[in-house]
Amino acid sequence: MKKEIRSYQEFVAEKAEGEVLVDFYATWCGPCKMIAPIVDQIAKEYPEIKVLSVDVDEVGEAAAEYGVSGIPTLLHLQDGKLLNTQVGYAPKPTLLRFLGK
Repeated sequence: MKKEIRSYQEFVAEKAEGEVLVDFYATWCGPCKMIAPIVDQIAKEYPEIKVLSVDVDEVGEAAAEYGVSGIPTLLHLQDGKLLNTQVGYAPKPTLLRFLGK
């Protein structure tokens, strides 16, 4: 399941439970546009992973919470706890390893 996050409160609620992949991006970011289809594929192929898309320009508080300074930045969370971070574009096999799949 992929969900576009619109507020910091929504982000806090959605990341709290289960396995979560957070995709921090910006609409003007080239590498973000390159990684987006891969993130979409992962969301479809692994329905047990909640995928949250967070535009850093709209929900900057969420990016600030994790010290995001480069995009795309992906976070792998379990029940709200950070397991792993991936900064920059990466191909699908790398992202699957990042997620432990």
